[in-house]
Amino acid sequence: MEQSVSERGDVATGRSEVFRLPDLGEGLTEAELVSWTVAVGDRVALNQVIAEVETAKATVELPSPYAGTVAELLAEPGDSVPVGNPLIRFTVPGASDGGEPVQVLVGYGPGAAPASRRAARAAAAQPPQPPTWERHRPDAKPSARREARALGVDLTEVTGTGAGGVVTVPDVRRAADVRDAQPTSAEPARETRTPIHGIRKRTAAAVARSAFTAPHVTVFLTCDVTATVELVARLRGAPAFEGRHPTPLTVVAKALLRVLAHQPILNAAWDEEHQEIVTRRYVNLGIATATDAGLMVPVIRDADRLSLPELADAIARAAETARSGRATPAKLTGGTVSITNVGVFGVDTGTPILNPGETAILALGAIGPRPWVVDGELAVRQVTTLSLSFDHRLVDGEQAARALAGIGAILTDPVPELLAGI
Repeated sequence: MEQSVSERGDVATGRSEVFRLPDLGEGLTEAELVSWTVAVGDRVALNQVIAEVETAKATVELPSPYAGTVAELLAEPGDSVPVGNPLIRFTVPGASDGGEPVQVLVGYGPGAAPASRRAARAAAAQPPQPPTWERHRPDAKPSARREARALGVDLTEVTGTGAGGVVTVPDVRRAADVRDAQPTSAEPARETRTPIHGIRKRTAAAVARSAFTAPHVTVFLTCDVTATVELVARLRGAPAFEGRHPTPLTVVAKALLRVLAHQPILNAAWDEEHQEIVTRRYVNLGIATATDAGLMVPVIRDADRLSLPELADAIARAAETARSGRATPAKLTGGTVSITNVGVFGVDTGTPILNPGETAILALGAIGPRPWVVDGELAVRQVTTLSLSFDHRLVDGEQAARALAGIGAILTDPVPELLAGI
């Protein structure tokens, strides 16, 4: 969408332009200013990154919609800025033409206006200046910047080992280890206080709102998934999965999607304002992912339409995008049901909290060898525990129990249900 972000006022040295915080995604009304990459007096090029902001969903770099000089910074790092509020004021060369406000397509900067010959000559006469980005901001990955903020590391003092000297998360952690290993004459503080902000703050608000709005109930099922583990091992060598990396989570996700076709209420939504139950005929699957910035839930849209190989690829890409800090707000909103894999942390199971707007979330516990009775004989099998949390306003205990039992049955004998069409 396009929106005007300029306010014009003629000044002696040019015109003044105010850049306001743009709409960064569905349902996001504000963002927290993480850092400026420019300072007052800096010359800025069109589309040069000028700031980093953090929303409830992701960290976003803002490009400059103008080429000019920074006249005033209108917010401080740590401020929560509502969408549409002023962020920064520029002085742009040239007299005001009284024309229409500059239109900016969010994420791409303004369209280039045709330059006059006089403006072209003036620009050519200016001596080249190194970009402010290069002069003021170390080259570092977004995940490394988050890690540096969390550990209190100054990025200007970190030597990058990534491609082209980019600072990576391991570089930041090594710098923190070196700093912490240095002897100190003072006794370390007995307490450390860390401000709650950004993704952590908004995640806390979301789960608290969910917990006290939707009546949560959780059902559990321990099942034999030996056949699923064996199937995954075979799939990794199958031609259809070349270049992909199927995991047990792939099969669990497919099993959930199959069950939702028969139990659509788990994919529905409770509309409190209109007192309606919204039945969805599509599944946008959320994959809970632990990242350096906190828990994120990238969404795979229309996951119910994907084949098993496509689903394996989509899950891997969604998790990698979230961990790298490249997930946009659009990729982190709009989920209808979610999966969380607590088993990767060695945990047997849990009682996950629903994402706001969703009715169910499935947790996959650790998979490992356990004693199990098979045909009346004790055997060692690959076993896991599943848990399904649901909104009791929409879903009855019987419906949830049947759904979880259906998922367990597929994982116990996945071949007939999942291999069709591969």
